[in-house]
Amino acid sequence: MFKIIDRYILKKYFGTFLMLLLLFIPIGITVNLAEKIGKILENQVPLSEVLIYYGHFTIYFANLLFPLFLFLAVIWFTSKMTNQTEVIALLSSGISYTRFLRPYVIGATFVCIGAFFMGMYLAPRASEGFNEFSFRYLKKGRADRDASNVFRQISPNEYIYASRFNVNQQSGTNFSLEQFDGNQLKIKITADQIKFNATDTTYTLTNYVKRTVGENADKIESGRTLDTLFTFDINELTPVTYIAQTLNYKELNDFIEREKARGSSNINRYLVERYKRWSIPVSAYILTIIAVAVSSKKRRGGMGVNLAIGISIGMVYIFFDKVFGTIAEQSDFSPFLAVWFPNIVFGLVAIYLIYASRK
Repeated sequence: MFKIIDRYILKKYFGTFLMLLLLFIPIGITVNLAEKIGKILENQVPLSEVLIYYGHFTIYFANLLFPLFLFLAVIWFTSKMTNQTEVIALLSSGISYTRFLRPYVIGATFVCIGAFFMGMYLAPRASEGFNEFSFRYLKKGRADRDASNVFRQISPNEYIYASRFNVNQQSGTNFSLEQFDGNQLKIKITADQIKFNATDTTYTLTNYVKRTVGENADKIESGRTLDTLFTFDINELTPVTYIAQTLNYKELNDFIEREKARGSSNINRYLVERYKRWSIPVSAYILTIIAVAVSSKKRRGGMGVNLAIGISIGMVYIFFDKVFGTIAEQSDFSPFLAVWFPNIVFGLVAIYLIYASRK
């Protein structure tokens, strides 16, 4: 009997979850298309690129909202089972509440594994296509890079700074380069402007001053312009703001290590993205348990009340996730704690609700 019950609940678990995905993804595409159609027609975007964009959008959208879809799916079919007294019949037959939860945990495990691999490898590529299309056709003229107050370590003993880089013009203002030997400054170059010359891969410095530190006296050289070579690339100095979303897990870890060495000011943003790759699949378990606890109790008002409670809990979860993620990106707040805080809080809520439901 137990295997029959497991198959019955798992069939409803996966069937309702897929139904909601298939229902809401076309709605999301329709809403997005209605909002973007003017820009698409104005920029004469080829149909093939539009279709590829919405392929990427589907994966991006599903990966972003799958915990909420899963949550609502479990509440929906479990509330229906409760209203039809199926849950009461199962528990009255001698099945423990813990045993009743087993097929839900099995279903959440499969969804968690799928979400893990999608978030680690498939979603980053979809995110790259989604964002590249958006900035190419839908956000023309808007900056896709954080190019102000750029400070980088470009080699073990060289550091550069610029108050701002203009990626489109391949130029920067208030530029300085410092070269060290251990802790001793050896060379410092400053310039009002630096510009990259794509024809010969050189850089032109305007109103520059080069200071070479000597044992007895410093050597100072200055001039109107200077053409020189550097080992850095402006595109590497100012990566696109969404770069972390487009890298698989290994690439993301390597990228974070390079950015740490360069002194990037966006490290917290990249760490938030890395920790979310782990926290989002885990949320499948937590939200599944909360959904079962909320919807397995028969209430006056039926399924509508359970759905209202579930949607409220889901909105609070998303609110916590967005607020603490933003705080971590824009402050010194721990990215790890910010990302995992919603799961910790709702994990405790899930434990309490299961304990109350068992009683």
